[in-house]
Amino acid sequence: MSKIILIATDKPFAKEAVDMIKAIVDKTPGYELKLLEKYTEQSQLIEAAKEADAMIVRSDKATKEVTDAGDRLRVIVRAGAGYDNIDLEAAKAKGIVAMNTPGQNSNAVAELAIGMMIYMARGKFNGKSGSELKGKTLGIHAYGNVGRYVATIAKGFGMDIYAFDPFIRDEDISKDGVKVVHSVEELYSKCQYVSVHIPANEKTKKSIHKGLLESMPKNAVLVNTARKEVICEEGLKMIFEQRPDFKYLSDIAPDCAEELNEKYADRVYFTPKKMGAQTEEANINAGIAAVEQIIAYFEKGDTKFQVNK
Repeated sequence: MSKIILIATDKPFAKEAVDMIKAIVDKTPGYELKLLEKYTEQSQLIEAAKEADAMIVRSDKATKEVTDAGDRLRVIVRAGAGYDNIDLEAAKAKGIVAMNTPGQNSNAVAELAIGMMIYMARGKFNGKSGSELKGKTLGIHAYGNVGRYVATIAKGFGMDIYAFDPFIRDEDISKDGVKVVHSVEELYSKCQYVSVHIPANEKTKKSIHKGLLESMPKNAVLVNTARKEVICEEGLKMIFEQRPDFKYLSDIAPDCAEELNEKYADRVYFTPKKMGAQTEEANINAGIAAVEQIIAYFEKGDTKFQVNK
């Protein structure tokens, strides 16, 4: 019996990406591809999981209910870097390997971060004089795959770039022409622009608080393409009240987005939904990586990108 690989995406991959994934599956004996696209109820995902041996998701919620339903399910791959939409403990308890596809969406997210900086620097293209990125200080909060791409692009604009990441060696950051700082406090106090790329976990949730934000220089701009949970929203609202020069840009709208848009429309911007990986290229890269990892797992036992060991 063929192993069923389910692509479960309420925000579907681009057609070209699906076609390329299907081509890989079709040429590999013993595998069959099924699609669950634009579904509207979590119950549909739970039902589809019952016959799947492997699952590819994007922002879809692979909850305990999903893993419990998947009696044949052996591997779930998040087509992207973040994986907080997968219940890792529930998957592990059922012997399901959870993976991500790090680096495949990185350039798309980095381009969005820089694009939002330009959009705000130019006053949302309102016809009035704006400012330039050249010569401005940029802090990169976490120097992983996305952070590196942000630095590469920002160097082309002539920005003065700093980075904080305690998990990466100083020399691996400085060799890129980026200045290393050794505390998050130093990063925020030095940089007019800060681009956030940290994961959401118990240590990072609400870690970007009022104290950090109020230490930022004049005309501060915070750009968040990571997760909304890493921002302390109460502190964020207080900063907006206290500092008429502060701006916030994100492709993950905070819970207080309606309030911020109502009060400070000229100083905030939130994409309609999470857009960081929404390019045709990122769709293709992440989708192909996901299906190749699934096949490598079944054929070779390859768990290189497992995140629930």
